Amino acid sequence: MGALPRGLRLAIGLCAVVLGAALTLKPFSSLDALVLYIAAALLAAGVGELLSDGDDRRPSRIAGVLLIATALLVVLLPGLTVSAVAVVVGVGMVVAGLARVAGGLRGRVDARFAAVAGGLAGVVLGVLALTWPDLTVLVVALLVGPLAVILGVLQIARAFDRRTRTGAVRRAHGGWRRVARNLGAAAALVFALLLVGISSFLHEGTPTVGAFYEPTTDLPDEPGELVRSQRFTRTVPAGASARRILYTTTGGDGEIEQASGLVVWPSDARRPLPVILWTHGTTGVAEKCAPSALDEPFEAGALFVLDRVLAEGWALVAPDYPGLGTAGHHPYLVGRPAARSALDAVRAARQLETVDLDDRTVAWGHSQGGGAALWVGIEAERYADDVPVAGVAALAPASDVLSLGRTLQLTPSGMLFAAFVVRGYSDYYDDVAFDDYVRPAAQGIVRRVAGRCLSERQTLASLGAVLTGQSIFSKDLTTGPLASRLRENVPSETTRIPTLIGQGLADELVLPDVQRRFAGGLCEAGQSIDFRAYAGRDHVALVAADSPLIPELLRWTRDRFRGAEPERRCPAEEP
Repeated sequence: MGALPRGLRLAIGLCAVVLGAALTLKPFSSLDALVLYIAAALLAAGVGELLSDGDDRRPSRIAGVLLIATALLVVLLPGLTVSAVAVVVGVGMVVAGLARVAGGLRGRVDARFAAVAGGLAGVVLGVLALTWPDLTVLVVALLVGPLAVILGVLQIARAFDRRTRTGAVRRAHGGWRRVARNLGAAAALVFALLLVGISSFLHEGTPTVGAFYEPTTDLPDEPGELVRSQRFTRTVPAGASARRILYTTTGGDGEIEQASGLVVWPSDARRPLPVILWTHGTTGVAEKCAPSALDEPFEAGALFVLDRVLAEGWALVAPDYPGLGTAGHHPYLVGRPAARSALDAVRAARQLETVDLDDRTVAWGHSQGGGAALWVGIEAERYADDVPVAGVAALAPASDVLSLGRTLQLTPSGMLFAAFVVRGYSDYYDDVAFDDYVRPAAQGIVRRVAGRCLSERQTLASLGAVLTGQSIFSKDLTTGPLASRLRENVPSETTRIPTLIGQGLADELVLPDVQRRFAGGLCEAGQSIDFRAYAGRDHVALVAADSPLIPELLRWTRDRFRGAEPERRCPAEEP
């Protein structure tokens, strides 16, 4: 290899530098480009290994051949998903690493450390790729890229080295090269172990559902029946009591199924308490994402003012929604099952012996829960006339879900929620196919990301796997069967229930103009709408404890409980 022509060595070096730089500087390129970058960089790294210097080049040659074989496998298997690429690369790195370790142990003493340390680093990174493919493919990109750059620079330097061109090798230069190899191998091993630590940190705190949520075989025949309850204390304010409840509700097919939730009330209450029915914002679509199972059961769903609710002398009933906590698919942004499970939670909470709840109920909801609260208003009289709803407060609600579906797929952060939509609708509706809307290369990653909760550390890290320059979707979400189902779930029916709609004007997730059109349509249809907009407030800041919305929401709710005449404020009248 030492007699390789200067021009060819220079070309290989330049190619490795360009590919490595592209992969390093733009790891969040399109999914297809990411695959090709990794394959090309692995090829360049493998060639670099074959061209390496040293007294015993056998480990490098073996590793080089394996890296090249891995690169060719990635290229020659069309349609390989990014997750599959991570698996192939992971296997290749493990095998190449083991070959280096084995070769190093059999080689010269002064070459053993570099071979063994470098090989172990490859094994560790390969195992990480196999255990966490949606994130590790990006880590592999960030590792393989710099590796290709370094090897390319070395080849360029050797191309201009007269001693290399003439084939003369001097022992004096062998010493510093061995030191450089040892330092590089040590750095690679340290980096790999650091990634292990980061991976362990990100995987900590993954929520789980316990025995409380296990299904009961002999369910009551009616919805809204309390199945079981237990004392709940996690993040419950001082001076308050809480129970976690399991109860019956009506599933999408009309069958009775289980749902879970929380009930919180002031401990010193001596009278029937008015009820705030809280329908929470998005926490995820996986079973483990039930707010009652999370470390922050209230703030996870954007309820930041539980203490203010309790100070008013009100009780809180907070359903988890079907498929969160309990078994089954979560119908994300599907209106009726969410509303029915919420109304049934109030019915079940009334059966607790430890608290006395009044009939008066006001529904509050944010984002996903805002849409659910609007559906509570629609479903209340025809599904649960025994739960009189005095008012509905929908805060940055996912109201026009068809327009929301169009918006979500256009922004990087929105793609996560769009993935939840596709996952939720394809699980709930037989005519909506997940594979019809998600690009083949992204399907594995999207399924994994959609299987995590927003509160999990690894979600934000894995989010990089879908925040690419190219959409993860192969088809517009507002076309085909999904569009029809989204249209069905726009809560556009008018009711007699006073409805407050709060909207932040800085919201980039639920757009103010879309919300204005939705609220304006209800106003024109005769609905009692109180539309309020808040400058400088984005999607979550709208419901933060310091938001100007909060005192207005509390006053508006007091008025609903005492039966006051509601204000009517349509969007066109809002300054």
